[in-house]
Amino acid sequence: MPIPLKILSRKDEITADFIKIYEAHLSELFAGKVNYRMSSSKFAEKLFIHPGHLTNTIKLTTGKSPCDWMEHGILDEAQRLLRETHLPIAEIAMVFAYDEPTNFIKFFKGMCGMTPLQYRKSVQSQSQ
Repeated sequence: MPIPLKILSRKDEITADFIKIYEAHLSELFAGKVNYRMSSSKFAEKLFIHPGHLTNTIKLTTGKSPCDWMEHGILDEAQRLLRETHLPIAEIAMVFAYDEPTNFIKFFKGMCGMTPLQYRKSVQSQSQ
């Protein structure tokens, strides 16, 4: 039995609304207007749906969970800051609402395979 069109359009609506909220939150976070990272539960709350439903819908439509979206958005911006600025790593960690720079370093290394300092040095050595 095919999925009813109404259900298909609702998943697309949820995905579009999630992406709007996600992009707005990242913009506020990167600009220093908020000092917290939104969780899947918070996104779901803003969309008035259950967190499990949000996660399942976003995974179905995009192939990534809301958590994956946040992690990759933060990683992309962190890499940009490391490439294009001379901000200390502790300040970059604060941009992403990490209370402790060590937590940011662990996150970055887990995602990228190297520490932020190693990443910065590798990018600098490639451009010389």
